[in-house]
Amino acid sequence: MSHLKKAREVFHIELAALRQVRRQLDDSFTQAVNAVTFTLGQRGKIVIVGIGKSGNVGAKIAATLTSTGSTSVVLNSVDALHGDLGIINDGDLILALSYSGESEELLNLLPALKRFAVKIISLTGGLKSSLARHSDIVLNVRVPREACPFNLAPTSSTTAMLVMGDALAMAVLQARGFKQSDFARYHPGGAIGRAMLLRVGEIMRTGERNAVAAEFLTVREALLVMTRAKSGSLAIFDARGKLSGVFTDGDFRRRMSADENLLSRPLKAVMTKKPVFIRDEALAVEALKIFDARNIDDLIVVNARHEPVGLLDSQDLPKLKIM
Repeated sequence: MSHLKKAREVFHIELAALRQVRRQLDDSFTQAVNAVTFTLGQRGKIVIVGIGKSGNVGAKIAATLTSTGSTSVVLNSVDALHGDLGIINDGDLILALSYSGESEELLNLLPALKRFAVKIISLTGGLKSSLARHSDIVLNVRVPREACPFNLAPTSSTTAMLVMGDALAMAVLQARGFKQSDFARYHPGGAIGRAMLLRVGEIMRTGERNAVAAEFLTVREALLVMTRAKSGSLAIFDARGKLSGVFTDGDFRRRMSADENLLSRPLKAVMTKKPVFIRDEALAVEALKIFDARNIDDLIVVNARHEPVGLLDSQDLPKLKIM
């Protein structure tokens, strides 16, 4: 078997496993979301336990929950019996991961966990296992088979646990009304943080770098303004100072061959009316969405009075590290 054929086989097996786990979703998932949401609402936390590969998946689930505003920690099942149980408080919720539901280290921990006033949600494929019997809620992640040719190495099963954890985190996010602005609070560093915390007014071109002109200026005069600003577009305002149109170097090239009097025409006669714009108070991430959706190079920025006050040039964004 070729390497590519083997890779496709693994994808096929794991995709089939995920479809099976999706079919198994039932009211237990809703109960789990409600339990997590209630715990967090009471200022409790999610404590995740697991052994081996399940423990690795648990760490990823904890990271996803925490990054979306759901306080989560990972508890090592072995260290827990030697003092780390101190991380648990009454009112917390335990998320226990074990595909078989019979992991010895995890089962040894259960009696100690039961001494606390906590709920236990298990992610397991063993619905009749010891872990399942001692859990308040069971999320069924049973898969038809592992992608391992010996059906031994955790592959499909750990993928199923990971996706179930993602589903739980996203459902809890929705249930708690977690917003994009909340997400920014937890990601202040890196490109995500910059794009979500920065306002358009902080990164736009202003002053001499912002090409603006009145409607009555001629195209010749407008080109000089654009040249001085080193800009490929010009925001045009009406007699009240409000944005009324845009003229770009692309517009000039397209019209030049068909209109020998183009340079002497007023901007009002050749401009594109109702141009795309964004408010100066908008988040930078909103500007990114407009650039992607409209496939434009420049974006005019207006203030609350709809006056053109700046310009966002797509070439500036990589330098600002928000793309």
